[in-house]
Amino acid sequence: MENWFPKVYNSAMKPLEKIRVSQLREAIIEKAHGRVLEIGSGTGANFPFYRNVMRVDAIEPNPQMSRQSTPQIAKSHVPIEIHTAKAEDLPFKDNFFDSVVATLVFCTIPDPEKALQEIRRVSKPGAVVLFLEHVRMPQSTLGKAQDIITPLWRKTFDGCHLNRDTLGLISQSPLSITKVDSYYKGFLLSIECVNDK
Repeated sequence: MENWFPKVYNSAMKPLEKIRVSQLREAIIEKAHGRVLEIGSGTGANFPFYRNVMRVDAIEPNPQMSRQSTPQIAKSHVPIEIHTAKAEDLPFKDNFFDSVVATLVFCTIPDPEKALQEIRRVSKPGAVVLFLEHVRMPQSTLGKAQDIITPLWRKTFDGCHLNRDTLGLISQSPLSITKVDSYYKGFLLSIECVNDK
């Protein structure tokens, strides 16, 4: 699965990008500042949107995905360094980042609770933590449909949990949610948080 998925990732994302996802990415990324950590950078879809930041350290556990991000790094307006690492075990010191960005990635993280703890650890007090994630839809019928589809979806799309309650996970984490915007009947959420440790 790990070998073929990076090859089809950009094609798989095209339908999502057609429904304004790139605009939503840009809107959330413009709220980042200072030294930025990006969780699960994939093929670098966010990289061209970084402007008013010092630098981006991006983590991506799949080296094949990272290799595909080279053209996006070339389009970036800021320095970007990719680290081969998992969100549950970040290779950075405590209280290091001013902002953290995660877009369409928390669905695939095996231990999202641990990843949220690590994000809190490496971000400074008062750091902004910004998410754009698809989640289990609040409508009963649509949510149940996601539950039914998820086992096959997860095997096909690199571990993606189509029905993950990422907002619920963040609510139970040490981060404080400051704003939530919902799109497409609750399928996509833009979630702004602060690390108020």
